[in-house]
Amino acid sequence: MTRVRIDGVVKRFGEAAALNGVSLELPPGELFTLLGPSGCGKTTLLRIVAGLLAQDAGSVAFDGVPVDSIPPYRRNIGVVFQSYAIFPHLTVRQNIAYGLRARRMDDARAAAKVLEAARMVQMEPLLDRMPAALSGGQQQRVVLARALVIEPRLLLMDEPLSNLDARLRVEMRTVIRRLQQALGITTLYVTHDQEEALAISDTIAVMDRGEVLQTGPPWALYGAPRNRFVAEFLGGMNVLRGRLTTSTDAPIAEVETSFGARWMVAVDGAAATGDVWLGVRPESLRLEPSPDVATRWNQVTGTVTEVDYLGAVARYQVAVAPDVSLTVEVHDPDFRALRRLGDELQLWCDPAKVRLLAPHP
Repeated sequence: MTRVRIDGVVKRFGEAAALNGVSLELPPGELFTLLGPSGCGKTTLLRIVAGLLAQDAGSVAFDGVPVDSIPPYRRNIGVVFQSYAIFPHLTVRQNIAYGLRARRMDDARAAAKVLEAARMVQMEPLLDRMPAALSGGQQQRVVLARALVIEPRLLLMDEPLSNLDARLRVEMRTVIRRLQQALGITTLYVTHDQEEALAISDTIAVMDRGEVLQTGPPWALYGAPRNRFVAEFLGGMNVLRGRLTTSTDAPIAEVETSFGARWMVAVDGAAATGDVWLGVRPESLRLEPSPDVATRWNQVTGTVTEVDYLGAVARYQVAVAPDVSLTVEVHDPDFRALRRLGDELQLWCDPAKVRLLAPHP
């Protein structure tokens, strides 16, 4: 298992800064995901770790040893890119064996290792098939086997599932996670897909405009985002303006919301009076029958403006003011009790589910 240390990495393309002093540590054996929108610098950082791109400042070290001057082919890494990069004139067997041939491994040993890698990704029956006869998911399995067969110390994956349909993405992320955990290989994974990142990662680093905004396990980032960008990008969140009316270091503070209601909000540490952003997840908002509403925290009345029935979830847009709408999700909904357009709803939420968010500059 390899520990990767990224320290103060800077990369510019002309006047544009792709990376602004990024520092991260990948613990041995973890699947570490860089998550962010296009252009945030996540692929640039992966290519620097791979040695395919030189940084302007900062350093990258594997197990405490700097690798900045070591060429890619000597870093012993496996790379899976967004494009499959499968050789169309070679069989599955020959594609998987490509890295072994480049290392001049003897034929008998290479054949055994190819067979083992094919078994790991469930491609053994298709070893003599040509790439044109494979589905997208099968091609991605070949690419994964080719990266793993060389027994790399580090696996790098750049948007590996973006060319697959929704069903195959779920299937392949399960395959990747299972193999990564079984092999215990340190993995740096790049994606813009929030659900994919939540499902597959030990640790997520959310990036924007060349900077890391927050790092932590999926549950921590989802449940306690530090700023507005992380809150909205990771999973979707209702973000509201408000004003903290009383300075406090207590766990609960009172905020006057932009739509006039006073809400009690969870506070992490000291909080000063002034304008703030509030965040609440759609599934944290509750619908209650009117007899119970009077006893609930953070009540607000609104009108249903959109209804989406998605089977496992019913999603409502509820207007609580002329310019304020809340997204509400009800899981395992009774279709016979679905609310309709124009219905008036009483909403409430637990103060522990509402977060104070720092603005994103």
